Amino acid sequence: MKIHEIREIIKLIDQSSIDEFKLEAEGTKIKLKKTSGTETVVVAQPVAQAPVVQAVAAPMPSVPAVAAAPLVAEAPKAATPVASAADDANLHKIVSPMVGTFYSAPEPGKPPYVQAGDKVSSNKVVCIVEAMKLFNEIEAEVNGEIVKVLVQDGQLVEYGQPLFLVKPE
Repeated sequence: MKIHEIREIIKLIDQSSIDEFKLEAEGTKIKLKKTSGTETVVVAQPVAQAPVVQAVAAPMPSVPAVAAAPLVAEAPKAATPVASAADDANLHKIVSPMVGTFYSAPEPGKPPYVQAGDKVSSNKVVCIVEAMKLFNEIEAEVNGEIVKVLVQDGQLVEYGQPLFLVKPE
């Protein structure tokens, strides 16, 4: 199974009401869980069984999922700067709604949508996250001032990963 296929599955599960998804096919096993902390877990390992697909729409307890099996395919995690807890308490985080590539500008060579210090309104586009050749505009969600851009242009981002810190008005 290819990484772009896994990303598409994550996107579809994210947009659905399914809380848990399991897939075993072509020597690969994938398990996705949604929890109250907006966390998606992907586990892929070789299997020697016939293809099995199982979906569960029941609420899941908010216990962190732990993978005991070795990982075969995992999307890379981007490092995010560590800010003090006191600073984060007053700031709104604009997070990525999907796995994809972060773009700060509408086109290469154009100025970025926003930079640190810019004022934004709740419906202002602050970046694009590209997933599966679809360019998704991400809006600020709140009125305020961009305090920090947490990712770099062209960087891969995870579902729920903070992209910007905003000081709300």
